[in-house]
Amino acid sequence: MNGRLGFVLDTSARLLRLLSLLQARPDWPGPDLAARLEVTARTLRRDISRLRDLGYPVHATPGVAGGYRLAPGATLPPLLLDDDEAVAVAVSLQTAASQSVTGIAETALSALAKLEQVLPRRLRERTETFQQATVALPRTAATVDPALLTALATACRHCQVLVFAYTARDGSRTERRAEPHRLVHTGYRWYLVARDQARDDWRSFRVDRIREPRPTGSRFITRDPPDAASFVARAVTTAPYRYQARVLVHAPLAAVADQVTPTTGILEEAGPDQCLLTSGADSVDMIALHLASMGPDFTILEPPELVEAARVLAARLNRAAAAPA
Repeated sequence: MNGRLGFVLDTSARLLRLLSLLQARPDWPGPDLAARLEVTARTLRRDISRLRDLGYPVHATPGVAGGYRLAPGATLPPLLLDDDEAVAVAVSLQTAASQSVTGIAETALSALAKLEQVLPRRLRERTETFQQATVALPRTAATVDPALLTALATACRHCQVLVFAYTARDGSRTERRAEPHRLVHTGYRWYLVARDQARDDWRSFRVDRIREPRPTGSRFITRDPPDAASFVARAVTTAPYRYQARVLVHAPLAAVADQVTPTTGILEEAGPDQCLLTSGADSVDMIALHLASMGPDFTILEPPELVEAARVLAARLNRAAAAPA
């Protein structure tokens, strides 16, 4: 197995070097190219065939003194990706064009245009098909400055204490001194998980509400950090709301997952055929309606107000079902 892996790695490295040589000069005599690669003429022909199979247009001149030339349009660095990886990168760039970072749309489309220049034709057709068939909904949420994200990420990496202005939900503006830990992207917004020094507790801050972050020059040692993704998930699904609900759903988590987004609730395994749903809202009636529309049976664990709201909803539905046509 190790010998086979070594052979594959050696061959891949040689192909990359061959591409590099073909890009360095317009024409290469076959014997010179084989000598530079320290391979036989037969191995060289086999490597050229592999490049063509990968979609690189390598032209050959026949004869004893024949040579090889990389066709125009292939002068960019080689694409070091297999077919599925190349398509995944192209799809990711296309998707990024509609994301929540200011200016990233132009940057992503520019990178996608460069990528397509080195994609073989068969892959270009696949990515173009995806682009033509995809339409993104317009975003209404606030976007964030990439420079701000970079500043926060740098502070997280180097454990730098930050001071920044923060605007709360009610519009009040305060100055925070915090120990940044992680950035979390929910697909809709960006959040900074950090320890607020004044409150001596972990907090999640919406990045689009952060202004003028300034390193203080002080460093810190991270103490008992939470799981950033779970921390933000709980913060956006339960903490901001008047009611926090815990519901035992009598169905496997996989059967319920597509009905609960990361910003509306948290699902946890509770056995082979059950899962625990934690969610929040300012109205228990809204939670009751959502639970009723999900399909699987469920048991409300808390709060008592949600139990009463479910009873009222059930009575209304029963009356509606019993009404004459």
